[in-house]
Amino acid sequence: MKTPVVLIIFNRPEKTQKILEVIREAKPSKLLVVADGPRPDRPGESELCNATRLIVEQIDWKCEVLKKYSDVNLGCALSPAQGISWAFDQVDEAIILEDDCIPEPSFFRFCEEMLDRYRSDERVMHVSGNNYHPNVQRSEYSYFFSRYTLAWGWATWKRSWEKFDLEMKHWNEIKELGYLKDILFDERLARNWTKSLQFVYDGNLDCWDFQWLFSCWVQNGLSIIPSVNLVSNIGSGSDATHTDKDNQCLHRSTEPLSFPLKHPPFVIRDAQADHLIQTTMFNYYPSLPERVKAKLIKGMKAAGILRANTSAL
Repeated sequence: MKTPVVLIIFNRPEKTQKILEVIREAKPSKLLVVADGPRPDRPGESELCNATRLIVEQIDWKCEVLKKYSDVNLGCALSPAQGISWAFDQVDEAIILEDDCIPEPSFFRFCEEMLDRYRSDERVMHVSGNNYHPNVQRSEYSYFFSRYTLAWGWATWKRSWEKFDLEMKHWNEIKELGYLKDILFDERLARNWTKSLQFVYDGNLDCWDFQWLFSCWVQNGLSIIPSVNLVSNIGSGSDATHTDKDNQCLHRSTEPLSFPLKHPPFVIRDAQADHLIQTTMFNYYPSLPERVKAKLIKGMKAAGILRANTSAL
């Protein structure tokens, strides 16, 4: 595989071993490894970090390996953000995986083809490997376009990452001028996201992915979502930082994507799919009319008026 892979690791040797075994199957010609340093107040973490880095030494295929290892702990925001920026100082496009995101083998080919096909299309900023509603198909195409940058296994271009803003410098202007409503086309949704993004902007969540989502939104950028789920996040457990064990998107099964890909002949955001992503991934509480409608559908199904697999009136 010609496309470079960025692997972000920390203190989990067992999970790093699993993902390296999958990467070995793809045999990328270039692997860029980003590793954060141990936290000084965590006994034994230095040994875990060293053991995790040793896993990378198992690479046994022809591969150029570049490393960005930190001696100090930068955290869940700075370490990945700086690491990805460092990677794009070396390459123009890349597939990006964290140690707890295990891809199905066809994920690599899918990303490589998407990076090639949309390389010069600046409307598209992100390629995701995640789809948590693979049975809800609006079309027969192999992927659709979304406003959500699902990042449990993803890919992008240097041209897109150059627009990344970890500090969210334009947040106050976007918020005060009410641009989130223009982006989301929903006043209640805009209010909910304003609270979430303000929480991140105030430094209450040590992360980078919400800032990446915001960066794509303010550029009106689109994300590509595959028709099936290609990556499973196995990050729950005592060593997880952000992923709650009750998160319904964790440990989702994967399935291979069929090739050759069926490309949509248009670039249009799938609003119907985005609604499902919003309610599943971001716990959007539906409006009163939506709740009434959902109860009505449920009652009609129970009474046999609607088929069990009917999703809407």
